[in-house]
Amino acid sequence: MLVLPIAHIEAIDRADLNRLLVAWGHRMGPYTRPSFTIEAHHALFVEGEPVAVAAAGETVRERVGQTDLGRTDVVELVRLCAAREHLCRPMLRLWREIVFPALATVHQRPIAVSYQDECLHSGNLYRFDGWIDLGKGGRGGADTRTGRPGRKLRIWGWAATPAERDALRKRMA
Repeated sequence: MLVLPIAHIEAIDRADLNRLLVAWGHRMGPYTRPSFTIEAHHALFVEGEPVAVAAAGETVRERVGQTDLGRTDVVELVRLCAAREHLCRPMLRLWREIVFPALATVHQRPIAVSYQDECLHSGNLYRFDGWIDLGKGGRGGADTRTGRPGRKLRIWGWAATPAERDALRKRMA
């Protein structure tokens, strides 16, 4: 008997990503950043239907928060969203273990970062997945580019290999 895959990950385009982000009510809405060197969107499918998405790109700013990491050092996990509660956790783990290592190799960027809005999220998703707390971002004042009120952000990092993770921990200590 031929059994189709129960779940799989595949690349999706920006239009599909944005359709799903809007349908699932992501608080930041569609992905509207300009295309930089990196733009890679993936969906987790269960029985042929998308149930979670992850969008990766470059950081908007030259520096990652108050760290010494620059835009060309990292891949940013820009959006993570799911159709149902509790599906972000497996998507994050699969992105970290399968998608990110490929992006790190292709773009020569061994560190993934993700900005977490401290007003909206506790940080447990990244903390319990083993990501490294890289510190704070955002200034709390108005965004100098858009004029919108700034947000208090926590920055999480993940490195492609155990040796790079140890080096990142030491760098942040």
